[in-house]
Order: sequence, then structure tokens, then C-alpha cells
Amino acid sequence: MADLIQLLPDHIANQIAAGEVIQRPASVVKELLENSIDAGAKNIRLIVKNAGKTLIKVVDDGIGMSETDARMCFERHATSKIRKAEDLFSILTKGFRGEAMASIAAIAHIELRTKKHKEELGTKLEIAASKVLLQEPCQNAAGTSISVKNLFYNIPARRHFLKSDTVEMRHIIDEFQHVALAHPEIFFSLHHNTDKLYHLPVSNLRQRIVGILGNKINASLIPINEETDILKISGYIGKPESAKKTRGNQFFFVNNRYIKSGYFNHALLNAYEDLLPEKTYPLYVIFFKVDPAKIDVNIHPTKQEIKFEDERLVYNYLRVSTRHALAQNSITPSLDFEVESSISKHLDHSNPDTPAFKTNKTQQAETFGSKANNSTKKLSDYSKPEKTEQQISNLQNWEKLYENIEENALKQGQELEQDKHNLFSSSISNNEHDNDDEELILSSKASSTPLEGETTDTQTTKHLYQLHNKYIISPVKSGFLLFDQQIAHQRIMYERYLYQFEHKKSTSQKLLFPLTIELTVGDSTLLSDLLPKLNELGLDIKEFGNNSFVIHGLPPELSNQNEQEIITQLLEQFKLNIDLKIEIYDNIARALATQSAMKSGTKLTEIEMQLLIDELFACQTPYVGPNGNKTFISVEMDELIKRFQ
Repeated sequence: MADLIQLLPDHIANQIAAGEVIQRPASVVKELLENSIDAGAKNIRLIVKNAGKTLIKVVDDGIGMSETDARMCFERHATSKIRKAEDLFSILTKGFRGEAMASIAAIAHIELRTKKHKEELGTKLEIAASKVLLQEPCQNAAGTSISVKNLFYNIPARRHFLKSDTVEMRHIIDEFQHVALAHPEIFFSLHHNTDKLYHLPVSNLRQRIVGILGNKINASLIPINEETDILKISGYIGKPESAKKTRGNQFFFVNNRYIKSGYFNHALLNAYEDLLPEKTYPLYVIFFKVDPAKIDVNIHPTKQEIKFEDERLVYNYLRVSTRHALAQNSITPSLDFEVESSISKHLDHSNPDTPAFKTNKTQQAETFGSKANNSTKKLSDYSKPEKTEQQISNLQNWEKLYENIEENALKQGQELEQDKHNLFSSSISNNEHDNDDEELILSSKASSTPLEGETTDTQTTKHLYQLHNKYIISPVKSGFLLFDQQIAHQRIMYERYLYQFEHKKSTSQKLLFPLTIELTVGDSTLLSDLLPKLNELGLDIKEFGNNSFVIHGLPPELSNQNEQEIITQLLEQFKLNIDLKIEIYDNIARALATQSAMKSGTKLTEIEMQLLIDELFACQTPYVGPNGNKTFISVEMDELIKRFQ
């Protein structure tokens, strides 16, 4: 029987290795930039075309390579970083495995130009699919210039699964930021097509952070600097107000190597305990300096995972150091102490008779009323799509739930009146007034003022109640329905935006004074790609250059919100949905629906509650919000009875 096991040819082995080392254009960017740094470059330029699918070019002024080294660097396991096994425990360079260049050469067209500083001529190499097509002397500046063209040209399946230019460019910018942040002593620049995205001169760490993340971040930076016998922790963390809903601006570096660590991220979040709202994440750029012998970087080909000799100790050092930095800047959770009696009457906000309380309540009522009018009332302001048979059926079935409910409501009302009478009688006889019970009873009979110009249909709204300004309770024959008003409104707005995309029907409310906003390079690139589609939805935004944009108009439902926050949160929400691999129009509709929907805590009138529910059941999919959460739940009478047994 013939032997079955055979040695794979080098070009096949390289393609297999490329599947793990080179996952997308950003992987190439990472490897090439790190090679330039290991070569001692002080000036590094990155040029990208079509998000790296057409061209990735890195030009540096490092030590350059000889003719033999230029040819040898594309061989498997060829490296200048280690010589013996013991060197693995003292690695301070970025690369050492000797796989990256061979993997890149197996799946792209390569052109390499390199020259050592003291030599007159350099070397030019052209390689495709691991085969050397050309090798000759050439004129070249000292250093190395390498161009990677037509990535994955010989692996169509891999090229097919690359994401859009917007997504791939976002990953390239991420890798560029990782390398540039770790080395503020090196000049970096990034060009995409004809645009210059970054120009980062030699600077200190704080200036480099500001150059990458934007000028507005400067005021939020808090220095952190602790040194022990085991490790040194340095860098910057952000004030709580700079926290975002995505984890984008979070960077850990170990010996100037970017790493990912959910464990250390938990330590940071633990240090910010009670300082951040739920599901928000702080900014940090943290550097660990550790003895290379006490870490293992040879975990994964991307080298973004590191094992520490004592991770728990590093965790505690990081948490305590962060807490200490926050305390030094007087950023600590507020504590409630007893207030002196002479001033307590001016600060007693729990007393309804206090003028300050009345003023706050009045302002809150006006604010909530304004929000409700600008969110829920807008449900009827726009041209709506004609209802399909499914939507009409949904609405009819919803109305059937109210059949015979008037008799039950009247009976329950009579019983409630009797209960109230008995309770008040008992309270008077005992000379004790339970404020909580009284408030509960009175709130059940309270009615809100209807919207101006509208009449209240008592037969359909008298049995709707709002709970904590978050939920709507609607009794039905079999029990009751409990609506999450925010998620329900998100579903309504989501389907409305999809309809506007499909039928090109949108409205824009012009701003009295156009507003200019500045974004980071990553957000600016993303917004530029989304502008044509956002304009279709009534967001009249124009590019102004240098990562700036001018807002001329917004959809009416967004007109009363802060314009800068609208765009920032819209982009954050869009980035959250990118990993869901949904279509771009659907992603924008989801992000805008989340941004424009009423916020939890908005007080609604009975008319507004009824309108919200009617619009929800007229949707194509009324049962879940755009992000998959339930819009309402039903509670049966049998379940209620069991809960009281």
C-alpha cells in the first residue's frame, strides 16, 4: 500500500498559515508597521487604497536590508529577532515568529524596495503567490518601501468575505492607532486614497493621544503612574464624563505591544464602580512595563494575547492604581451626609411644599411634556405607509382585546371606590394616614391633560396607566398587557425609517444657524460613507474638511436634541450593530430609531399612550423592537391568581 502522508509544498503551507495570520487588510497593516518599528524607523508613512483591497504601502527610514536579507525575509520562519529558544523569554521586538511576510507573499502581489544607509544601490523584488518574479538592483532612499497589491487575489473565497470599505478601513485605522499610540517618539502618517487621515509628528504620549482621539479628549485625561518591584503602570485614563457606549477608546500595552484583555478591562471597570452609568465604558491608554521573562507572548500568531506569571496581582495593581488616580483628581462617588438643620429647609427636595421642589417638578414636567410632544406626537405628523393586510389584522386583533372591558372597568372602578372609602375610614378612625397607599389610590384615578387640539376618547383611554414613566399597563379580557414605551417607540420609528428609505419620503427641519462639529478620524471616515444615506432620512449634513461637518437640518423628531450628541451617539450605535452583519440601510434605521425614540422616564398622557399602542400594533412586527427586545408582555389572570396564593 502506498504511503499516504506527504510534505506540503511551501506555497500551500504559506497559504494555510496566511489563513491564521492574515485575516483582513488590517492584518497586513499591523505586520508591516511593526516590521518598520523593529527596523528602527523614525518616520513611517502608510498609504492605503480602497481600504487595503487594492494597495497597502508602508515606507520607512529604518536600517534597510541587504540583497540576501530582502530575499530571505519572505521564507517561512525566517526572522532576525531570535536565535535560540531562550530568546523567547526576553522578547522586546514586535515580531519574532517569521511567518507574516511569507504569508503575505502567498496571497498578494508584493513589490519590495530596500537599501541600507551606507550602500549606494538598493534591491527591488517582485513576488506573487510565493514566487519571485523579479530581483534587481535599484535606486531607493535609505530604508524600506513595501507595497502589497491585490490582497487575496488567488483566494477568491477569502476576498469575497471581506466586508465593505467602511468596515475594513475602520479596522485599518484601529491597527494604525495601536502602533502610533505605542510609539509617540516616531512620526506616522496615514493616507487613504487621496485623503490624508493622520499626520502625527514626534511628541509625548498625551499629545499623541490628542492627535489620534481628538482635541476634545485632552481635558478628560487623567495621568496614571505607579511603579512596583514587579511592574510599572503608566498612561492616561478618562474622566467619567468622557465614557462612551462602545469600547473603542480602550488600549492596553505590555512592553509597547498592544494587547486585548477582558480580565484587565474588568479591573478598570471595577475601579470606576459607581462613577459610570450602566453599559458605558471609560477611556484609557494604559502601559505595562514588565520583565519579558515573566510574560508569554507566544500565545497566538497575532500576538495580541499575553499570559502573565501572576495575572491576579497585576489585576489588583491596575485596579488600585486607577482608583488612586481618580481620587487624586477628586473624582469619587458622592456620599450622603446629614445636612445642618439651618440649611436643610433650603435643600429638602423631598418636601413637596419646598419652593425648590416645586420649581424642579415644574421644569421636569415641562421637559417631559416637551419630549413627549416631540416624540409621541410626531407619530401622526409624517406621511405613513399604507397599511398592509397584516398590519390591519394586527390593529383589529388589538382592538378586540378591549371587547367587554368597559363593564369590567366600571365594576373595578366601583370596587376601587369602595376600597378607598373603607381605607380612608379606617385611616381616620386610627388617626393614621399611610401616604404611600393614598398616593397609589389617587394615582389610579388621575387623568392627564390631552394634547391641545385633540379630544379624549374615554372609552379607549380610561383603562391605560403609566408605571414609573417607563411602562404602560393596559387591561385586557384575559389579564393585562405591559408595554415598554421606549422599545415600542423604537419599533415604530425603525419601521418608519425603513419606509422612508424605500419610498424616498423624508422631511428635514432646517436649523436657524448651521452647526459645525468635529469628529475623530475614524468617526469622520464612517460618517463620510454614511452621508448619502443619512441625507435620505432628513439629516442635512455636509462635509467641511479636516474631519469637520456642517449640520444644516435634522428630522423633526431630532430637532430638540443636542446636534453634536445626535451624530456622536448615532455613530456609536451604528458601530455597535456592525458586528451583527446586517444590511447598511437596516443598520442606519436601527441606530436612528434608538436615537430618536422617546427615552425611558418620559411622562405620557392617556392620548399619547393610546396613540403609541395603536401605532405599535399597526407595525409589520409589533412584538419585538429593532434590537430584538420584546415591546410588550402579557400577564394572564391565572398567573396573577397563582402569585397571590
